[in-house]
Amino acid sequence: MGEQQYHLPVLLQETTELLHINPEGTYVDATFGGGGHSRAILEKLGEKGQLIVFDQDEDAYNNRIIDDRVTFVQQNFRHLQRFLKLHKAEQVDGILADLGVSSHQFDTADRGFSIRFNGDMDMRMDTRTTLTAAQILATWGEARLQLLFQEYGEVTNAKTLAQTIVRQRKTHPMRTIAEFKSVIQPIVKGNPQKYLAQVFQALRIAVNDELGALKDLLTQSANALKPGGRLAIITFHSLEDRLVKNFMKTGSFEEAPEDPFGKETPPKLFRLITKKPVTASDAELKLNSRSRSAKLRVAEKTA
Repeated sequence: MGEQQYHLPVLLQETTELLHINPEGTYVDATFGGGGHSRAILEKLGEKGQLIVFDQDEDAYNNRIIDDRVTFVQQNFRHLQRFLKLHKAEQVDGILADLGVSSHQFDTADRGFSIRFNGDMDMRMDTRTTLTAAQILATWGEARLQLLFQEYGEVTNAKTLAQTIVRQRKTHPMRTIAEFKSVIQPIVKGNPQKYLAQVFQALRIAVNDELGALKDLLTQSANALKPGGRLAIITFHSLEDRLVKNFMKTGSFEEAPEDPFGKETPPKLFRLITKKPVTASDAELKLNSRSRSAKLRVAEKTA
């Protein structure tokens, strides 16, 4: 399967340029996917350069790059430090993560990521884990479901959606995408495609604990980068972008309160390379509609 079919890497040129690649350095691609970003990094690495890639997805592993400079870690990137230590690369020159679900996952019906197909309500990126979307729909309480759709999907009628799921699930199983869609069909608001995409996004984030994993990656990246090393993260929705922006700015996940007394703030972990997020060019938008919501932020580790 060609990489083009697998996943068009977003913001490829911008990312590789802003990573400021040292040909003899060690880099991490935390989200290998179709390998597009990894290939671009490898092109800039010399013989002594090293690339460590993470991806928990079986399909990504089957599509791995065979090259002596590449180490494939088939794990969630939240275990970054543990595996860097294992591969004797405790401090690296750059870390990249592209948080988009690969086109390939969307295009594989039995993974349950896409509203276009009928498959199981699964959505696990790592099929070795146990929680599926079907389990969430079958067991979570109404308040918890409402919060899920509100926070992770920004679904306008999250309360009605949660009530409908809880009321219907006693008599209508929601094990497949078709079953789930038919249960919620009467309450879909606005554009059905957009509505379902938001609902599916919320379930996917919860099944894979995506925000928890991102926080782990960001926290560990501060220790894993050498001084002067760069962190580049591409996000696809506002929740992720907010976490990345706050962490790069303040070293924490909360907005920094303004200090009226101008006290000494602790030294900053990072220096921002991008003051504003980098977004896709018109040319890229024409080629790849998925790049529309992509935002790239890059920061450099201080001492």
